[in-house]
Amino acid sequence: MKPTKRSISRLLLGAAFASVFAFGGAYGQVLRPNQTLGFSNGKLVTFTYLQNFDCVDQPLDDLDYNGMAAQSDAGELQTPICQAGMQPTVDPTGENAKKSAILYVLVPMFSLNDDQNADDAIPCPPEVRLNTLCGRSLGQTLIKLFGAVPEAYKAKPLVPTDCPNPDSPPGTCTMHASTVDLGKVLVALGKLPAPVKNVFLPTPNHSHVIANSLANTKAIWWEVVPVLVTDPAEWPNKDGGIKSVAELQEAEREGDAVQVPSNFFLFFSSHKMMGMHDPD
Repeated sequence: MKPTKRSISRLLLGAAFASVFAFGGAYGQVLRPNQTLGFSNGKLVTFTYLQNFDCVDQPLDDLDYNGMAAQSDAGELQTPICQAGMQPTVDPTGENAKKSAILYVLVPMFSLNDDQNADDAIPCPPEVRLNTLCGRSLGQTLIKLFGAVPEAYKAKPLVPTDCPNPDSPPGTCTMHASTVDLGKVLVALGKLPAPVKNVFLPTPNHSHVIANSLANTKAIWWEVVPVLVTDPAEWPNKDGGIKSVAELQEAEREGDAVQVPSNFFLFFSSHKMMGMHDPD
């Protein structure tokens, strides 16, 4: 019988700090500043980023919802809009996006301790994008919409994650965008009413999963597919959780994880970590 979410939450909360320190220590020992870890078929892989992200905005898109297509709206293109809930037809090279390698980005949309402290949310960084929800305002909004501050948006999450990098500020990750527009997703989930508007949040704490066949891959563009994980029992840690595409698909069948598309692409290589196992 699968443990209840409540029992799993209690178990994970009791071991949370130990797990975070264990993962963080392992990551800090093996990673360069332009690297993160991920999972492939239950094993750790290393991603090496060789250029910055790209968020595809096609000529007929209207990612800022001002009624003007991007081809006629120069302002829309000055600051990239990385948007969850939309699917471009091309990758950053102009090739068919359906042929892109997939990077599943696991986002912990649960709170292990039913966090009601709005100040626990990711703070506003210097030079924050205009209208970005961050700091106390972010915490208050998340509590209103989700009932608590999820681990995804805590400055100090209680679960281990691949991003942010060790010693990097919350809401960041090497060569990633610093904000993501969740407007479409929040409307689709019924958390906000239509019509859709931009809702910029800091880049969430997250982990990565790729297919086993791509564990050793030269630097290419990868399409980011966010996965909202709602059951803490499914979070990857030293004892289990989603560490492969097969486990991700099983979690989706059980209703514990939900994929959403995005226009977000990252450029990196992946290599198996020879002789390395999951941090413990």
